[in-house]
Amino acid sequence: MPSLAALLNQGIALHQQGKLQAASALYRQVLALAPQQFDALHLLGVIARQSGNAALAIELISEALAIDGSNPQAHCNLGAALQDAARPEAALASYDQALRLRPAYDIAHCNRGNTLRKLGQLEQALISYEQALAIRPAYPEACCNRALVLHDLGRHEDALAGAERALALRADYPEALRARAAALHSLGHYADALASYDSAIALRKADPELFCSRGSALQKLHRFDDALRDYDKAIALRADYSAAHHYRANALAALKRSDEAIAGYRTALALGADGGQVRFALAALGAEPAPSEAPAAYVKALFDQYAGHFDQHLVDTLDYQTPALIAAALGRHRAPGQADTLDLGCGTGLCAPLLRPVSRSLTGVDLSDNMLARARARGAYDALACMDIKQFLASRHAAFDLVVAADVFVYFGELGATFALANQAMRSGALFCFSVEQGQSPGYTLAASNRYTHSLDYVQQQAAASGFEWVEAGLHALRSDRQAPVMGYVVMLRKPTPA
Repeated sequence: MPSLAALLNQGIALHQQGKLQAASALYRQVLALAPQQFDALHLLGVIARQSGNAALAIELISEALAIDGSNPQAHCNLGAALQDAARPEAALASYDQALRLRPAYDIAHCNRGNTLRKLGQLEQALISYEQALAIRPAYPEACCNRALVLHDLGRHEDALAGAERALALRADYPEALRARAAALHSLGHYADALASYDSAIALRKADPELFCSRGSALQKLHRFDDALRDYDKAIALRADYSAAHHYRANALAALKRSDEAIAGYRTALALGADGGQVRFALAALGAEPAPSEAPAAYVKALFDQYAGHFDQHLVDTLDYQTPALIAAALGRHRAPGQADTLDLGCGTGLCAPLLRPVSRSLTGVDLSDNMLARARARGAYDALACMDIKQFLASRHAAFDLVVAADVFVYFGELGATFALANQAMRSGALFCFSVEQGQSPGYTLAASNRYTHSLDYVQQQAAASGFEWVEAGLHALRSDRQAPVMGYVVMLRKPTPA
């Protein structure tokens, strides 16, 4: 009979060769002779995880740790199995124990980062990845995962550099190619993103998420028919892929194939897609009642992914004129350097250079963390808040001399509640300057663009009902869309001074 050590070593050799079934048989022979043999229990648990059986892996590795709890690798492997079993808090505790036992354990730092990212603790995840890389600079998985969390944080240029670093270490790394493509996508470099998606797909031909992401990049390039083909490939690989059905419906809506788009949205809804966002899209096609405003999750997601190329797209592609038109209106009605100013829906801060000269203090508020990161980098704001604008206004009383909202009310149909809250937040004599897109129907309308339009009569009625005086309204081309002007009003209101 071979010795226990010989059996174990043979099992380890087969395990390292990827011969999991044969290795498992040898580990079980060891356990038949010595049921408390730590290595056999631990490594059998590792094979269980490699075979997709997280529950058995947890059971076996936990048994091994009950025999010897001083092995950091076993704690790390238990953390990985717990993460597979969707138990991230328990996984985090296992990684922390592994790191107490071996502080310079690069794999545990990296895996800990993965769990923190799952828990939404992005800054802490970033620290864990950087600790792993400090120990092992040439660690492609940590480079790649760091790039992914940087992307989640809206730091797309840094994410791109991180993905390139991972690819320099391992050229045929599909996750790093995906990370590179996602960063390029968010920066608006859609053609380059497509090339990275293609490289990743060449390595992972059966990955529905890659086809879905590639379709999204094609859609940004207005190649809607090509995008549809990629969404169809994603759905063929995963029939219940709600995001692919949702994005496919978006492409159909852009092609004005409204009946097919409505059917697609209803399928996405049945499969668990975000109900608020899908029903909002259905309302824009006239298939559901229009809500009074766009869902906050829709607006946040839209601008989080838009932040990396927002300024370039608005200025260079859409010929965005609203900030300059608001500045001109302020030049007619506000002396420079006197106002405590609020920039509602400030985004990346495009209005900040125009508002700073007329402001004693300048505050910005927006729903999107990624947009606010860009605004913060401008250095023009005294304060920035990541909040729903109505919640922010409700928390302030007589705090501002000037409130500005550029291209914000395209996401609000009903304006009365926001006007009333703005009035409350303003001092007597304060000015309220904003833009709305011109509507052709009375009241407000949710257009097929997923943006609200307003009639001037409706704006006047809501302004009067909220206690404002009418100052002026000018009709202008606010921006362009597919080379056609989008007309709208720049409106100036004043909060009356008590007699």
